[in-house]
Amino acid sequence: MKIAIGSDKSGFSAKEVIKAYLQESGADFDDLGTVDLDHVKPYYMVADKVAPLVQAGKYDRAILICGTGAGMSVVANKYKGVHAVACESVYTAKMCRAINNANVLCMGGWIVGPEMSLEMTKAFLSTDWLQDLEDWRQENLKKFDVQVHQIEEKIYG
Repeated sequence: MKIAIGSDKSGFSAKEVIKAYLQESGADFDDLGTVDLDHVKPYYMVADKVAPLVQAGKYDRAILICGTGAGMSVVANKYKGVHAVACESVYTAKMCRAINNANVLCMGGWIVGPEMSLEMTKAFLSTDWLQDLEDWRQENLKKFDVQVHQIEEKIYG
């Protein structure tokens, strides 16, 4: 799995903790900014750099961290095929993968600390779509996935 990670100033410390974990675990990832606090990029520039690369299939998943996670999510979700969810707990980070097949985890550096961000990242990266869900729920979510793709086709062509 190829992973992109990015943050603005508000998410920088959490991003650095997550990066250290990804390096230690041997994950295939790239830091797409902000790379140091002397060259800070605003959230909308970072999300606008990462999301099209997820859309193009260059990255399987991405982790974006700003102040609340909302700004990164709003920008990333403008791209067809990018499903970004702003999460505030380990549970939502896991369930956005299992239920919604999200490919971008957005978090808020003002809301969750670096340690919680790391646990959320672990849950997001280790969960597969439909994992641990009942058969009836899996069937409904497969229909949901088809419908989401149809909606995207209607909007984006």
